[in-house]
Amino acid sequence: MWRNRNRTIITMASIFFAVILSVATSSLRQGVFENLIKNVVSFYTGYMQVHKQGYQEEQILDNSFEESVETEHKILQEKNVSGVTPRLESFVLASTENITKGCLLVGINPEKENEITVLKDKIIQGEYLKSDDNAVLLSMGLAEKLKLKVNDTLVLIGQGYHGSIAAGKYRVIGIARFGSPELNDKVIFMPLTLAQEFFSASGMITSYILSLHHTKNLEPTATTVAAELGNNFEVLTWGDLVPDIKQHIETDTNNAKYVQGVLYMLICFGIFGTSLMMMVERKFEMGMLVAIGMTKIKLMILFAIESIFTVLAGCLLGIIASIPLVYYFNRHPIKIGGDTAETYQRFGFEPIFPTSVDASNFIRQGVIVVIIGLILSLYPMYKAMRVNPVSAMKK
Repeated sequence: MWRNRNRTIITMASIFFAVILSVATSSLRQGVFENLIKNVVSFYTGYMQVHKQGYQEEQILDNSFEESVETEHKILQEKNVSGVTPRLESFVLASTENITKGCLLVGINPEKENEITVLKDKIIQGEYLKSDDNAVLLSMGLAEKLKLKVNDTLVLIGQGYHGSIAAGKYRVIGIARFGSPELNDKVIFMPLTLAQEFFSASGMITSYILSLHHTKNLEPTATTVAAELGNNFEVLTWGDLVPDIKQHIETDTNNAKYVQGVLYMLICFGIFGTSLMMMVERKFEMGMLVAIGMTKIKLMILFAIESIFTVLAGCLLGIIASIPLVYYFNRHPIKIGGDTAETYQRFGFEPIFPTSVDASNFIRQGVIVVIIGLILSLYPMYKAMRVNPVSAMKK
């Protein structure tokens, strides 16, 4: 390999840069999707939710269930679950003077909710809820429609548990802004105990919201939690709760495969072009080796071993070089500027393109480039098999 250092270095360099390019594009694509999911989950849904069986089809208070330490303990037995928070949700009418709007009232545990959806960071006016507050937190769009400010009074009217009448008036303690226009125009938060009192649903909740340590194990975790809780509960992932976002990611992933395919074609041409140049340069060498008695089989084996070591060395060096590059752009993501950044922020998305540091990206792309390199190394073997010593040694 090192008898002609320049030749070996050029071949390895083509594979080296192919691996870096392949890993970088794959990591960037996956990082963007992971960041999108993180932003969507932090809006409201969480990574997983636990409901009473049938609640997703008919979201009414009568499909609520009793908050239980035992149920929470069963959920937390799954090691991948990092946190659980209860909610009590239902639709009510919100009124002030002559204005009335339909909205979603959500009873929460303020501390646990903030750990999962970072609700406190969405406050733009006033202050965050406490568990013993007799107050509500309004979304910005709803506050504007009702013409309410911090410390104003809001009247709520709705139907409580088992058909009871729910009514009350509460102080607006704060206003929050959400990236989702749907949430921003209709959601109200209040402490869970206050919501249970309002709906006459003492000790009842409609869902548990779950956060995870490792989001890659989402589906296995959902299956394990569902098996632990039994048939009285349904366990839904964020993809079940927000199917349009899941479909968008799947569509973009499929489109990205075509882009990745074009990239692999470019890699093929790069490696093959280098191999072709090297074979033209080594034509005389092959002819001379066959002329002095080396069998073509041995010559083919020689080229095969040389190609394998060259491809593996270039691939390994490419992976090693891509690790700090990907890690840097994970810690210092590509930032979007101008009007596009403002649009992203208005919808609650971070205007950044981070890379993913998932080890599978490095391994998968490295293996693909190795396979491409090994397949293309068949060309030198083919030329060795067809070499004619007389014509090969002609200048």
